[in-house]
Amino acid sequence: MTQTSVSEPVRLVAAEPATKNLEEGGEAAREKVWRLLRRIALPAVILLAWQLVTSAGWISGSSLPSPTTVAVAWWDWIFGPRQALAWYSGTWVPYVVMSLERVAAGFAIASVTGIFLGVLIGWYSAVEDLFDGLINFLRAVPMTAWVPFAVFIFGIHESAAIFLIAFGSFFPIVVNVAAGARQTPRILIRAARMLGTPPRKLLVRVVLPAALPAIFTGLRVGLGLAWVLVIVAEMLAVQGGLGYALWSAYQFSRLDLILAAIASVGGLGLSSDRLISLLAQRALRWQTGVTGR
Repeated sequence: MTQTSVSEPVRLVAAEPATKNLEEGGEAAREKVWRLLRRIALPAVILLAWQLVTSAGWISGSSLPSPTTVAVAWWDWIFGPRQALAWYSGTWVPYVVMSLERVAAGFAIASVTGIFLGVLIGWYSAVEDLFDGLINFLRAVPMTAWVPFAVFIFGIHESAAIFLIAFGSFFPIVVNVAAGARQTPRILIRAARMLGTPPRKLLVRVVLPAALPAIFTGLRVGLGLAWVLVIVAEMLAVQGGLGYALWSAYQFSRLDLILAAIASVGGLGLSSDRLISLLAQRALRWQTGVTGR
């Protein structure tokens, strides 16, 4: 009897955290569902209104094709049979791969150089004095102004597109990283020194981790700009890719394929941005409970 009376309350107490965890898990799942619904609500309303307007004849199909017309053209572009001169049939996947490769190469170059130089600019005043003026001078020049330069130097070649993407994506990355490194809290530096961190290792152990939020912000902005620049480059400096398809659709007055290309670029840009955000969430888990959200 004594053992039973002692063990029963223990089981009840142990069951309370499990029940609480189940309730919290259910609330978290419901919150995720609601957030997903809120995210797709506005695009769904826009598509529905677009379909209703075009179906009712308020806007002619030649001025604005309906979403169903765009979807049919997009389907043929993806799954249609490959033909010698039919760029609009069965070429979507190769064009996507071309654009992805160019964005990946240019963005990788911009990320490495931007993070490296940005940390140095934000931490060392001598490096800031050396590079800050030149960077701000160059980033004030519109990227479209560099297209003739890139074509003249590299020709109609992959290197022209990669140069434009890397050069344009570099500036938002380096500016954000430099700002993040510059705003490293002094209390962290003092604490690291008190714990015996050598001055030469402060940059890697303190400044770089403290600048991570700004680094990921710069990467997200730079990646978005990379998708803008790959379209510009493929329209004017190289052949193949989504930008090339978009320009070809314009020349043939295929507004349905223009919209399909725009939607393709937007979807790829959104997916890549979500990937960066996921990496940021994992790298910045230490911010949980510290920031406002």
